[in-house]
Amino acid sequence: MSQSTVEAIGRVAIVGAGPGDVDLLTLKAVKCIQAADVIFYDALVSEDIKALFPTDVLCIYVGKRKGRHAIPQEGINQALVDQAQLGLNVCRLKGGDPFIFGRGGEEALALRDAGVPVEVVPGVSAANGCSAYAGIPLTHRGITQGCTFVTAHSRNSETGAEADSSINWPALAASGNTLVFYMGLSRTERISAELQRGGLAGDTPVAIVERGGTAQQRVMTGELGSLTQLAQDNRAQAPALIIVGQVVRLHHELSQVLQSAQSLPQQMSA
Repeated sequence: MSQSTVEAIGRVAIVGAGPGDVDLLTLKAVKCIQAADVIFYDALVSEDIKALFPTDVLCIYVGKRKGRHAIPQEGINQALVDQAQLGLNVCRLKGGDPFIFGRGGEEALALRDAGVPVEVVPGVSAANGCSAYAGIPLTHRGITQGCTFVTAHSRNSETGAEADSSINWPALAASGNTLVFYMGLSRTERISAELQRGGLAGDTPVAIVERGGTAQQRVMTGELGSLTQLAQDNRAQAPALIIVGQVVRLHHELSQVLQSAQSLPQQMSA
């Protein structure tokens, strides 16, 4: 590759946008947005964050919702490569953190294979941000010393078959950790049944945090045995996290303290 070709190649920054609150963007994330020639953004990037996009920059939506992908992942990978090879600085903006169920690693590897310079800018993860704004500490002395993040909705990249059969449910149930399920609203029955089969009591506290970290945040609390009913009764909608564990009991107490500072809205119980 000639020196002139090397100089012509742009760069890609894979950037975490956090859970939605624009104030949770890192300074580096803001700098990447401002320096971009083109921005590829996901469905979970909030309107407040999109308001920061420079008006003269090409902004391309590549979001994924259940059953609705704007562009297949392979197409996104190629588009990032193509724009960088035009000599453009590309900001690939993802909700939460790009390396936690964000497929940022896949995109980084594709860019590396194409010889495109790439950097990753971490973001506040959905689990960290949403749980904190809900007043649910993921760890708490005397209650739990660990937490586990699980994607409850996954497909085998080659066969397209459901891949959540690979989850070690008994190990999760026995871990004593706070469990945070991403993309779990369509899996509430299985989450409830498998964790109880693994040994967790039906009265284990659970919370559904809908649109966490945004002005539309809702927190719904109940018990593992009635998780599906909790979601149905409150008409919970994605994006939402499901938190399972004794730390959920702290929500009502802590949310009263935090609301005065954060002004985040509705709390609901089963």
